[in-house]
Amino acid sequence: MELNQRIQKELEENPVLDEASSSETEDDAPKNVSLSDYGQDDNTPSYRLYVNNQGKDIKPQYNTFSVRESFQQNLEMQLGFSSLEGDDRRIASYIIGSIDDDGYLRRDIESITDDIAFKYNIETTPENVERILGVIQEFEPVGIGARSLQECLLLQLRAKEQSHSRTIAEEILTSYFDEFSKKHYERIMSRLEISRDELRDAIEEIVHLNPKPGGQIDDSYVEQAQQVVPDFILDNKDGELILSMPRFSVPELKVNKRYADILMSDADKSVRSRKEAVSFVKQKLDSAKWFVEAIRQRQNTLMNTMNAILEFQHDFFLEGDETKLRPMVLKNIAEKTHLDISTISRVVNSKYIQTNFGIYPLKYFFSEGLMTETGEEVSTREIKKVLSDSIESEDKTKPLTDEELVGVLSAKGYKVARRTVAKYREQLNFPIARLRKEVM
Repeated sequence: MELNQRIQKELEENPVLDEASSSETEDDAPKNVSLSDYGQDDNTPSYRLYVNNQGKDIKPQYNTFSVRESFQQNLEMQLGFSSLEGDDRRIASYIIGSIDDDGYLRRDIESITDDIAFKYNIETTPENVERILGVIQEFEPVGIGARSLQECLLLQLRAKEQSHSRTIAEEILTSYFDEFSKKHYERIMSRLEISRDELRDAIEEIVHLNPKPGGQIDDSYVEQAQQVVPDFILDNKDGELILSMPRFSVPELKVNKRYADILMSDADKSVRSRKEAVSFVKQKLDSAKWFVEAIRQRQNTLMNTMNAILEFQHDFFLEGDETKLRPMVLKNIAEKTHLDISTISRVVNSKYIQTNFGIYPLKYFFSEGLMTETGEEVSTREIKKVLSDSIESEDKTKPLTDEELVGVLSAKGYKVARRTVAKYREQLNFPIARLRKEVM
């Protein structure tokens, strides 16, 4: 998108240039001047009639982007169907604008009441704001407008058809939320006088609720979420890796007919104004040639960098096995491509590659390394994968502590300190052992 915008900016700022239409025919040829054949002589050169720098964009749909309906717009639409009117509707609209992307109202009612008085000159009370918030909390998705995780889960639970397990679940969330959060299950069973099976059924009801209702309708409620479209496509044909850049296209440019006529006319060459006009057009053509060449160089830099990554992580790209990822830093690719580290950093930023096993950001392939007990250097991503698998396969009634996970990794040949295990566990979004405990 940024590249396309930059091309459009060049077209807008350079009056000599027009963007060639793919629908143009040979009848239109005299309007075009080839940038690649443009010379540097003082005399007007002989021009061929077609530009020949058009890229092969085999998938033009890649040039599109999507704009999703914003989170607030969705709620405003539902507000339009509510019974709220006048000042109450304006208050509701303000509350909706205060709800964050996760679906929560993080501000207290008193502050919202004061803001409404200052902004809209509407005198209201916290009780009335609370009542209007209650109306919004009936909107879809259920749980919207909650002020805490506890309230969010309760709103969803109360919207369901009641059953014995849901009644217990509601009692747990209402009276024993702190104990539930810390997984003090024995204490909950004792105080509620329920069996282990009843507790398990109630917890099953709770864990299926949505803690972030703001993401329920769409993957993201950002107002203008751009599609993630790969910059590179990698095909595996019988073990041969074939890399392509279908998004890439050097812009097809033509010289505006008015300025082409100035260059191609043989009349009045001695007239000063004619020479000045020709000089101006040539200057702008030089600028256009530089711009197109810069885009070509960008393509070469991108392709060289991706080929270097492909060579370095060849085993991974064959199968998509994370354990095959080698430790790789920016310096490794800079040395292979003979480019500066800063250049490699810019190239891999916000770029994606599509493979047979998924779409990956280029940053994914960079990681530091650690030594195994046998002296072999392995990627930290490989260790994280082994750690994740170990936690997921553990006995949930007796989850592994960080010290025990050190032993598990050591038994598999990975020499990692306990503090490193704790850091990786947190990066993988796994809580401590006590909070991973489940009732069986």
